Amino acid sequence: MRLIAQVKEQLKKYNIKPVNYGVVSGSGGDAKARQEDWKKIFAFARKMDLVAVTSEPNPADMDFIETLVKENNIRFAIHDHPKRPNDPNYRYWDPNYVLSLVKDRDSRMGSCADIGHWVRSGVKPLDALKVLEGRVMSSHMKDLNEFGNPKAHDMPWGQGVSGVGEVLDELKRQGFDGNISVEYEYHEDHSLPEVKECIEFVKKYK
Repeated sequence: MRLIAQVKEQLKKYNIKPVNYGVVSGSGGDAKARQEDWKKIFAFARKMDLVAVTSEPNPADMDFIETLVKENNIRFAIHDHPKRPNDPNYRYWDPNYVLSLVKDRDSRMGSCADIGHWVRSGVKPLDALKVLEGRVMSSHMKDLNEFGNPKAHDMPWGQGVSGVGEVLDELKRQGFDGNISVEYEYHEDHSLPEVKECIEFVKKYK
């Protein structure tokens, strides 16, 4: 608790608000072990005053996760990584699958929309957002240089094929009230100038 208090003090000092914890998924143990992990994850999120937990969960845990969402008043956002040709059981890249896991559950459960990974999977971000309407909790925003290429790389927002402008338009239309993360993984050793371009894109967006 002391360490958490120190971290929160530093965040306050620099006027930084932490929002999400993740991407976390707990252990791969049996149901009881996984439930204990989820309790710890949500307890940490509550202590840090976070808005949401971001995860790619074991679908079998969704009932238990829903109880924790209700008990802690913390959102739960399912993240998507790209389609895995060698692992057909991985389905989080598909917005329809994510929707199937949350559509009949608490309204605080939904998607962390990683639009770049949708692009890598050959999914148009605008179409995916419309599928998930009302269930988009947050977004990892990326603008990539190629559509449908698993190796596509980041570009400053507005210069790639992700349609960041129309994505922002759609989020606005849906009344989105979550957070957007600038997730820039290209030129990692000197990405700051391009990250700044992404932020400027949003500042100029109307």
